[in-house]
Amino acid sequence: MHSLIDPLTFSRVKDLPLVARTIAQGFLHGLHNSVQRGTGVEFSQYRVYEPGDPLSRVDWKLFARSDRYFVCEAERESDINVYLILDASASMLMQSRQPKTPHKNDYSDSITKLDYGRYLLATIAYLAHQQGDGIGLMGVSGKQVSFLPALNTQQHLQKLLLQLARITSSDVFPDAELLTSQLARVRQQGIVIVVSDFYERHEELTHFMQQLVSPRTDVIAVQLETQDEIEFNYTGQIRFEDRETGQYKRVNASQIKSSYLNARVRFNRNLANHLQGQRVQLLRTTIEQPLDKVLYEFLLARKKVRGL
Repeated sequence: MHSLIDPLTFSRVKDLPLVARTIAQGFLHGLHNSVQRGTGVEFSQYRVYEPGDPLSRVDWKLFARSDRYFVCEAERESDINVYLILDASASMLMQSRQPKTPHKNDYSDSITKLDYGRYLLATIAYLAHQQGDGIGLMGVSGKQVSFLPALNTQQHLQKLLLQLARITSSDVFPDAELLTSQLARVRQQGIVIVVSDFYERHEELTHFMQQLVSPRTDVIAVQLETQDEIEFNYTGQIRFEDRETGQYKRVNASQIKSSYLNARVRFNRNLANHLQGQRVQLLRTTIEQPLDKVLYEFLLARKKVRGL
C-alpha cells in the first residue's frame, strides 16, 4: 500500500490529476480492506450497473469474482463543501533529504513541503469529488490569493487540480486582509483544510483560521515538517538561509543542536495549544511519510460534519 501513497514516488510526475487519482485509489484499496476487518469507516457502496453509467466506475475485480457488473457509488447523505488552503510561502520550499547512498550528498530523490501539500490536497479533492462534495481552493503566497469557489462537477475538479498545480512559491505569506476578504465565501457548512509549516507569519494564519471555525464548519490544520527539522542530524559548519529574507548564518551544528531542538519543541507546543483553544484540529506529518494518516483523518472529519 505504501508504494501507492508515497508522494516521493510521484516527485517527477507532472500530471497532478494522475497523481491524485493513483494515490487516492491506492488509499481506498487499503481502506476497503480495513473496513472489511471492521474499522467502521465506510466510504462507498456498490449498486448494479445501469445503462449510461461510466465504465470507469465499474469495479472490474468484483466483476471477475461475481460475473456481474457493479458500480462503486459514493454516499451522498448531505452536501458538504471542502475548502483546500495551501500555504505557498517560501519556507514551503524546504526539501526532504533522502540520500540514495548513505553519507553522500545526493538528494535527487527528494520532495518539497509545497509539493507534498499539493499532492495531499489534490488527493483530498479527488476523494471529496468521489463523495459528491463541493471542492474549493485557496492558494496563498506573497500579495496574491487565488480562489476557486466550491463546486462538484468533473470539469471543476480538473480546473481545481490545474490551478493547484500552477501555485508557485513567493517570498512571504500574504497580508491577513487579503485572506479575510474571502471569509464570507468559505464560512459555511463543511471542512476547511489548511496545509502549511506555520513558520512564516503563523499568527496571521492562525487568526484567519479562527475566523473560519463555526458550529457547522470543521477546520483542520496540517503542519508539514521534515525529518531534518525534527532530528537536526547536521554535522560541522552549516550555512542556513532564511528563504523569506535571503539572510543567512553559518553555525556549528553540534553547538546549536540542543537549543534548536528545545526551541522547536516550544514552538510546536505553543502552536498546538493555540489551535486547540480555537477548536482547530492539528495534524502533523513529515513529508517523508506516506499520506494515509492525513487522508484517513479527512474522511473522519467529513463523516463528523455530515452528521451535523
